[in-house]
Amino acid sequence: MNDGLRFGSLAIHAGQSPDPTTGAIMTPVYMTSTYVQESPGKFKDGYDYARSKNPTRTALEANIAALEGAAHGLAFSSGLAGMDCVLHLLSAGDHIVLSDDVYGGSFRLIDKVYKQLGITCTRADLTVPGTLEKAFTPKTKLVWLETPSNPMLKVIDIAATARTTKAKGAMLVVDNTFATPYLQNPIALGADVVCHSSTKYLGGHSDVVGGMLLCNNDELEHKLRFVQNAVGAVPGPMDCFLVLRSTKTLHVRMDRHCANAMTIARWLEKNSRIEKVIYPGLESHPQHAIAAKQMRAFGGMISCVLRGGLDSARRFLEKVELFSLAESLGGVESLIEHPAIMTHASIPAENRAALGIADGLVRFSVGIEDVEDQIADIERALAG
Repeated sequence: MNDGLRFGSLAIHAGQSPDPTTGAIMTPVYMTSTYVQESPGKFKDGYDYARSKNPTRTALEANIAALEGAAHGLAFSSGLAGMDCVLHLLSAGDHIVLSDDVYGGSFRLIDKVYKQLGITCTRADLTVPGTLEKAFTPKTKLVWLETPSNPMLKVIDIAATARTTKAKGAMLVVDNTFATPYLQNPIALGADVVCHSSTKYLGGHSDVVGGMLLCNNDELEHKLRFVQNAVGAVPGPMDCFLVLRSTKTLHVRMDRHCANAMTIARWLEKNSRIEKVIYPGLESHPQHAIAAKQMRAFGGMISCVLRGGLDSARRFLEKVELFSLAESLGGVESLIEHPAIMTHASIPAENRAALGIADGLVRFSVGIEDVEDQIADIERALAG
């Protein structure tokens, strides 16, 4: 059924079919921890224990795989659990090249957990040609990047990075959380694995935490599936159901997120209280041409620097109303946060400064409300 379908049709139908027992149009939530076996070791379709496999999870994994153009999908209890699964493929002495601007939790997992296990990491600005090659060592096994990145919205050329990584014999993982499969497909551009925090746009309603890994290579999928089962950081069936419900409207929501964000970014550029606006859709963005090449639109995330530093940013964040001051992103409602204090506090201060994560920097997750109301809220808070 999936052959030849476009994105919107895949979002609604891929991995799903009416329940064979009742004809229910929605995939059932299989609330079971185990399955009856016909004979010792003889069970149906690989369903022996729910940590290993659950029909609701199977449907979600197939759905996201179809949207990413991947052969295999693996669901996890969080985006970091998915990242942890990839890192478990490494051994003591291995080396990672990490793009310099990433979610604080991603950096923390590598720097505070895997570092003590003998896995080293070099952070590199992968928007600069030649930087990736210089960061490689003979022990480099993995290149991990986000594009657009969090929170500085750097855009990295995935295809060029994939060519270099492949030539060096390493694995390329792309965190596609900000872009979603609707806007960008890293596997088609040469990535080995795609990672998502499905808490964000895939879930889209701020009511579930989850993660996804996608890949095409059968041997790699087998290794990842082994770790997924062995470690056990899997989502419950209700979590899978909630994400599966949400992917049905991903394309519709992302169109509105992108349209609103572009309108707000252009409005912010003209506001005298804003020192700098960072949005890949603006011609002023340093990697705008790359974003236009590898993305279908430019996403719902905006970062900007307020004049007046921390005091101005704090007053502004205390006065917004429609934009809720909260961590996370990608929900239908608009959120706003202060990276240096909130999501990126685990990044050392000197590293934040080098990246441009200033005290006056705020990050918008632009929701799907009416854009006129969003702008009015921002304008009131800035005036205050």
